[in-house]
Amino acid sequence: MKRKTIQHSVSISGTGLHTGQTVNMKLNPTESGQGISFKRVDLESPVKLKADVSLVTRTERGTTIAKGDVEVSTIEHLMAAIAGAQITDLEIELDASEVPILDGSSYPFVQLLKQASFTDLEGDIECFEIKEIFTYRDENTHTEITVVPYDGFELNVMIDFESEMVAAQSARLQDISQFSEDIADSRTFVFIEDLERLYDAGLIQGGDVDNAVVITKNIMEPQELDRIKKKFGKEDLEIDDNGIASLTSLRSPNELAKHKLLDLLGDLYLLGRPIKGKIFANRPGHKANTTFTKLLKSEFQKARKYKGKPDYNPNIDPVMGIADIQNMLPHRHPFLLVDKIIDIKDNYVVGVKSISFGEWYFRGHFPDNPVFPGVLQMEALAQTGGILALTLAGDGGKWDTYFLKMDNVKFKYKVVPGDVMIMKLELLAPIRRGIVHMKGTIFVGNRLVSEGELTAQIVKREE
Repeated sequence: MKRKTIQHSVSISGTGLHTGQTVNMKLNPTESGQGISFKRVDLESPVKLKADVSLVTRTERGTTIAKGDVEVSTIEHLMAAIAGAQITDLEIELDASEVPILDGSSYPFVQLLKQASFTDLEGDIECFEIKEIFTYRDENTHTEITVVPYDGFELNVMIDFESEMVAAQSARLQDISQFSEDIADSRTFVFIEDLERLYDAGLIQGGDVDNAVVITKNIMEPQELDRIKKKFGKEDLEIDDNGIASLTSLRSPNELAKHKLLDLLGDLYLLGRPIKGKIFANRPGHKANTTFTKLLKSEFQKARKYKGKPDYNPNIDPVMGIADIQNMLPHRHPFLLVDKIIDIKDNYVVGVKSISFGEWYFRGHFPDNPVFPGVLQMEALAQTGGILALTLAGDGGKWDTYFLKMDNVKFKYKVVPGDVMIMKLELLAPIRRGIVHMKGTIFVGNRLVSEGELTAQIVKREE
């Protein structure tokens, strides 16, 4: 996906939902690769916080990120608007610790971003493509979030408060382009039964029926409702037959589920990149959303680390067996270090070497502590790369391979008897005058055990 920012700066002001403070916010375009960041400009020395799930510190009634003592809270509605617009690079200036709540939805932010216009940047952003089903469960809240492979992006949310007044609801976002029209205007909501607890805890100081839907879980006694009216100065507040405060009628029948979807989208964008997959969330909330996103980030980092790792299925016949390899390479026992070739293309080759305790070098490397020598790992890579070079040469003559140099060689984990080394060699440059420059990696299972850049010369023997 192309990286994107806004064309010019835009500003908006409002009240913080929890602090009740007036907040001035300015959105600024930025360079490609900068990502999304918040900048607190009210401090003596401005502090920038990356919009990253690793910085999440609190999740009650909103998502808060922090660096040291500096925090920015209630970021999810703005993050959802940014995700919906598919913006990848943006700086958000704030002169307070909280994003303004405005009407409690993402709609004002969507309009603000449209006012700023969009522009593509150089380079692409890597999406996180889901390769297998992954599920997160919270047994305490009965929350379950599942992501499955899908050629696109889709969000599905189900909520059920087990309420006498509010029925179960669901919402669906089939394509990110639908966000601004179908989801963005859904507002945050609060149960009237929780109002006093949240207010007394120092939260929702800027909350109002103008920026939140007030609902009730259960049928409320008149005297209890009267107490709420007096405490919050809303004498005309009434509850309708659907459990909704009459001053804040719903914008759509499933507005509550849509807002949960909006929150989930905003929290997911703290991954720092779009997701390619289909997500099903039952009873999501900020704590579950951000925990799930942290797990996704871990999976993404793992996938990036092992990007290009070959898949090895021993039940599939190899491209070349040991007899084929011996027809190409001059090496023989005990120095032939490739058992089979499982994949070969114009620019890479994948070989396999099974490590047995009976190997000759274990007698001295080391007695009672058998370790496959690192130098032989590089030799095994070179022999595997030789198969690629000779295949591309297309000449059935006799060849020898000579090392010229090894660069950036790293040994990360021991290789021991019982291990199966999966060796991948990729050409770093076209073969010229018999010079082969390759990037080599060796995996044992999902673990990268060694890597290096190898340069060798393939020399034809004189008849």
